[in-house]
Amino acid sequence: MIVAGLVLAGAAAALHVYIFWLESLAWTTSRARATFGTTEQEAAATRELAFNQGFYNLFLAVVTGVGIVLLALGSAAGVTGAGAALALAGTGSMLAAALVLFLSSPAKRGAAVKQGTLPLLAVVALAVGLAL
Repeated sequence: MIVAGLVLAGAAAALHVYIFWLESLAWTTSRARATFGTTEQEAAATRELAFNQGFYNLFLAVVTGVGIVLLALGSAAGVTGAGAALALAGTGSMLAAALVLFLSSPAKRGAAVKQGTLPLLAVVALAVGLAL
């Protein structure tokens, strides 16, 4: 179950790297505007906010990625606890952010579900796997 949790956490981290790219590097492009439903004017006006928000997504992915590596190294390296803590902190924060979006913006509930499904599955699989 831990392996499944690590795979799901990796997929969640990859998704958040993609979100980082959209928000921090491609925010004003037609692709990012179509994804987030913004006009050219809205994208220009919110560019700095999106740039910062994108880095939050990147940092969550990095924390999760470090946790995955440490947990995958396992007890042989003496980092199982640290790896589990980081993987769960990263994916748990992703899940919490998706929940905030779901509750605060009814129009963006579909995006919140897309953003939160992989972290939810990762948290559940890791928690079950670590408990066994």
